[in-house]
Amino acid sequence: MKEASLKRKEQIPAATGKLGVLIPGIGGAVSTTFIAGVELVRKGMAFPTGSLTQLGTIRLGKRFERRSPKIKDFVPLASLDDLVFGGWDLYEANGYEAAMFARVLNREHLDPVKEFLSGIVPMKAVFDRRFVRNLDGKYIKEGENLRAHVDALKDDIRRFKAENGVERCVMIWCGSTEVYLQPEEIHQSVDALQKAIGANDPRIPPSMLYAVAALESDIPFINGAPNLTVDIPAMIELASRKNLPIAGKDFKTGQTLMKTILAPGLKTRMLGLEGWYSTNILGNRDGLVLDDKDSFKTKEESKLSVLEHILQPHLYPSLYKNYYHKVTINYYPPRGDNKEGWDCIDIFGWLGYPMQIKVDFQCRDSILAAPLILDLVLFMDFARRVGMSGIQEWLSFYFKSPMYKENLYPEHDLFIQSMKLKNTLRYLMGEEQITHFGLDYYMNDAQKGA
Repeated sequence: MKEASLKRKEQIPAATGKLGVLIPGIGGAVSTTFIAGVELVRKGMAFPTGSLTQLGTIRLGKRFERRSPKIKDFVPLASLDDLVFGGWDLYEANGYEAAMFARVLNREHLDPVKEFLSGIVPMKAVFDRRFVRNLDGKYIKEGENLRAHVDALKDDIRRFKAENGVERCVMIWCGSTEVYLQPEEIHQSVDALQKAIGANDPRIPPSMLYAVAALESDIPFINGAPNLTVDIPAMIELASRKNLPIAGKDFKTGQTLMKTILAPGLKTRMLGLEGWYSTNILGNRDGLVLDDKDSFKTKEESKLSVLEHILQPHLYPSLYKNYYHKVTINYYPPRGDNKEGWDCIDIFGWLGYPMQIKVDFQCRDSILAAPLILDLVLFMDFARRVGMSGIQEWLSFYFKSPMYKENLYPEHDLFIQSMKLKNTLRYLMGEEQITHFGLDYYMNDAQKGA
C-alpha cells in the first residue's frame, strides 16, 4: 500500500448510495443474527451493543481539550440505512427460516423483522464436501469446473447489484471452517492460482473461489473463518493489483477474546505462565463442522498462535518458555449457539510461588460475532474509498489470527490492536497520533515554574 495513493480527510469520497453486504454462509447463525440485528437497530427497536463503529468514541488532541466524538461522527462511514444484504448458502431456507432454525434470537426479536428476513433468499452456493465433511447441503451450483464456479459467482454479484441498485459491495466469509491447508506452489502467485483454478486443481477450496470472484469484481474481501483463503501470496498480489483491501482471519469472539485480554495483563505485570488449558462446548453448525478433526486442526492453529505472540517467550524465557497450551472443542448439540469456554491458567509470581486463574465464559457466539461483522463491513468499505489495498493489519482487533506482512509478526494484544485501529483513523482524518506519553504536560508546568 503506497502512501501516495491514500486519500485523507477532505479527499475521502463520501459514503453515498447503497452498500451491498455479500455473505457466503448467509443462512448460518452468525449471518442471520447480524442481519436481523441491523434491521432491528434501523427500526429503532434495538441497541447496537458491541459495535465500535456505532458506539465507540475516539479521543482527539490533548486530554484537556476533551474532544471525544463518536467514531461514526468522525469517520465518513456508510449509514446502516444504506446496507443491503445478499449471499449464498448450502440450504435454501430464507433468512427468517434460517434464523428460526439457528435458535439464537427469540421470537420477540425475529417476529418484528419476519417480512424483511423472509425476503432474503440465498443464492446457490459453491461447495465441495472434501473441505467441509460434516455438512451435506444440496442447494449448490452444479458441476466441478472451478473457473465456471468463479464466473457463476461473478454473475450472481452483477445480478445482485443491478436488482438492488447497489453502488459498492463488501464480501465477508461467514461460511464454515474448511479442512486444514498449508500454502503450496499453486498459492504463490496470481498466475499460479489462476492456472490451478483453470485446471480444476483439487487443492483449491470454495472459500478461495469466492475470494477470487470478489476481487475480480472489484469487491473487498473479509475472511471470518480460520481458513487459508486470502492469507496467501497470490491473493495478496491480486488485491494489490486491483487496489482492494483484504482482511482476516477468524472472528475474535469467545475464548480467544478472553486470552487477548488476560495474557497482556500477565505479561505487563511480569507474571509467569506454567500452562493454559482451554476447552469449549458448543452445538451449532460450527460445532458440527469442527467435530471433523481436519476442520478442527484449522481452528486449533488459529487459537494456539495467540499466546506465543503476546507473551514472546524468546524475550522472557524465564517466564514463558515451555509453558503448556492445550485447546479442545467438543460438539454438544443441546448447547446450540450458547458456547461455554473453560480456561484453567496456572501462573507463578514472586519467588516462583504458584497461583491459578479459572475462567468460565458462558458466551453466545453469534451475539459476539454480529457486531464484529458490522464494524468490519463498514471499515472495509471506508478503506476502499480511502485507497487502502492489500492486508489491513489495522483491523487485527477483530481477528483471532490476524494477517500481517511478510517479515513482521502479528499483533495479538487487544489493547495494542485497539490503539493501532484508532491511530489509523486519526492519521487518515488528519489528526495527531495519540501516544499516551503524558510527561509533556508536567514538563511544561515545570518549565513555567522555573
